[in-house]
Amino acid sequence: MNRSIQDVSRLAGVSSRTLRHYDAVGLLPPSGTGPGGLRHYDDAAIRRLQRILLLRDLGLGLDAIRDVLDDPDDVRDEAAALRRHLDQLRGEQDRLRRQVASVERTLTALENGEELMAEQMLDGFDHTQYKDEVVERWGADAYARSDAWWRGLGTDAKREFMARTEQLGRDWTAAWQSGVEPTSDEGQALAARHVEWLGAAVRTPGSDQAGPPKEYVVGVAEMYVADPRFAKNYGGTEGATFVRDALLAYAEREL
Repeated sequence: MNRSIQDVSRLAGVSSRTLRHYDAVGLLPPSGTGPGGLRHYDDAAIRRLQRILLLRDLGLGLDAIRDVLDDPDDVRDEAAALRRHLDQLRGEQDRLRRQVASVERTLTALENGEELMAEQMLDGFDHTQYKDEVVERWGADAYARSDAWWRGLGTDAKREFMARTEQLGRDWTAAWQSGVEPTSDEGQALAARHVEWLGAAVRTPGSDQAGPPKEYVVGVAEMYVADPRFAKNYGGTEGATFVRDALLAYAEREL
């Protein structure tokens, strides 16, 4: 079935201008054009749009989305690619469901004067979800050290660290949105805070009281841009790129 650009715009909740932009950058060409140059889209194009919107919501920029969609493996097996997207969405859905339930329990306890265990309040904020990636990137010892550090923190210390993490993310986003340059004094001050924050939890081989090693900071900085799960913490790919550039400049100058 072919649908007009107006129909697709209405169904997808995006403007016709956005769809024309996707065409202009080679991301979503129309299936064909009718009288007067009116664009229309077939089922394959609409499936591609669905994936574009999914990846965009996961924090990828348009260039990265195009790279994903045009990957030869995805082109050969579109169903497998969609299953991967579905797994990511379900994982995110489960994490959000647990966080909502955790906050609801905390709110109810506060209102009723009840006490809650830390495990109940912090459910959904489980750091172990990245275990496999940490082990693959930096080794089992790095994960074991960081895991032991986290589990050794008391409830108040965990809350303080989480609050510190959230504030750092907000400050990065605000700096990027206000046009701060990565190599400026403000950008480098944020980078210094970020490296200090990393050093609180990082237990990679070579780490010491001086903070995480340069190669770790560089690897993490690149991961923020490459992985949409991390990029979304900084306002998407553009915000994550600002964070990466500031961290790389800091690492080159200070580490």
